[in-house]
Amino acid sequence: MKVTAIIDDSLIEEVKSTTGGKNITESITIALKEYLRMKKLDKVFEELDREPLQFNEDFKPYGLRNQNRKR
Repeated sequence: MKVTAIIDDSLIEEVKSTTGGKNITESITIALKEYLRMKKLDKVFEELDREPLQFNEDFKPYGLRNQNRKR
């Protein structure tokens, strides 16, 4: 998709140098994908804050290790 946007030249140069993209399009694509990845992680962390993971009371790490070895 073609998009026309007015973005400060210094910001574009910083994005290009930070992402290592070959051109502006690739650099912005890398930056946007990274931004979305971080937002998704933030959402997961927020969910974990609201509802932390809980292990079963009888959970033992060596039991899980033995179970994995049987595979």
